[in-house]
Amino acid sequence: MSTIAVLGSGSWGTALSLVLADNQHDVKLWGRSKEQIDTINNERKNSRYLPDVSLPENIIAFSRLEEALEGVDAVLIVVPTKAMRDVLKSVNDCLNQPVLIIHASKGIEPETHLRISQIIEEEILEENRAGVVALSGPSHAEEVCLRQPTTVTASSNDMPMAEKVQDLFMNRHFRVYTNPDLLGVEIGGALKNIIAIGTGLTSGLGFGDNAKAALMTRGLAEITRLGLKQGASPLTFAGLSGLGDLIVTCTSVHSRNWRAGHMLGKGKSVDEVEREMGMVVEGIRTTKAAFQLAEQLGVDMPITTELYKVLFHGKPVEEAVSELMGRVKKHEVEDLNLGDGDPLNELEP
Repeated sequence: MSTIAVLGSGSWGTALSLVLADNQHDVKLWGRSKEQIDTINNERKNSRYLPDVSLPENIIAFSRLEEALEGVDAVLIVVPTKAMRDVLKSVNDCLNQPVLIIHASKGIEPETHLRISQIIEEEILEENRAGVVALSGPSHAEEVCLRQPTTVTASSNDMPMAEKVQDLFMNRHFRVYTNPDLLGVEIGGALKNIIAIGTGLTSGLGFGDNAKAALMTRGLAEITRLGLKQGASPLTFAGLSGLGDLIVTCTSVHSRNWRAGHMLGKGKSVDEVEREMGMVVEGIRTTKAAFQLAEQLGVDMPITTELYKVLFHGKPVEEAVSELMGRVKKHEVEDLNLGDGDPLNELEP
């Protein structure tokens, strides 16, 4: 069995700690709040995020990062994108031997447009990392903690490391596949949060299932466009970290991105939404990064563009919907080049 540091004591970090603990690993859960850490250790509960979940004795919580990292075989990072660099710098300062670095965060950094694995490679020295693996897929913490069936993907440019993560996490409740397309897995996991804000917004406006289905389908098309432009595999976007994650995030009340969009559709401002949520809404930050990246690469992403204008320039949501519905007529698949010989590529423009 392994000793694993889990950095991030929110709902997802706690849920993944429980999966690891179920597999008889020793888990060292780190968080910034000493009060929260003391509650976890003394009461065996994460009262703020998952108050009804009992935590086993092989999860020990720490507020000092150096103590959490001492003697570990792997580090699982589950912190918001905006905190990622600062946490990674501190992790690197504490490490004195190579460990497996796993991340279960979903986002793209604005301005740099880097994915999480790329940020890890910038901030953790090569001699301190045995490998970098992303863990992604349709997985709400609330259901994972109830040990309801969940499937995710472990992805890395180093497949033996992805398989090691598969072995660490996989059990009869939590099934893990592997995928060598790290770029596609991270793009799918990050950008689905944008579309989830959009589907929540349409629901807040009072629209029904037709609008939700349209937004999800066309959203997947523009996620795929951006991924293919960067060299991802189209098959990844039909998998767990693409379509699977999109479905669960766009249709569930557990989704904080959906809830944020719903509040926007009801007329609340972005500041009001973030204040009332009390948690990071990763899709807001990712919308800005994806908009910038799409402009840089010349990729058409109309849903992302309109949401960017709503979130960062105060465009009325009704006007954004009108813009999307009034776009010039197109073939449904004209902008997806799936490779030489694909019959869809023969469509007339």
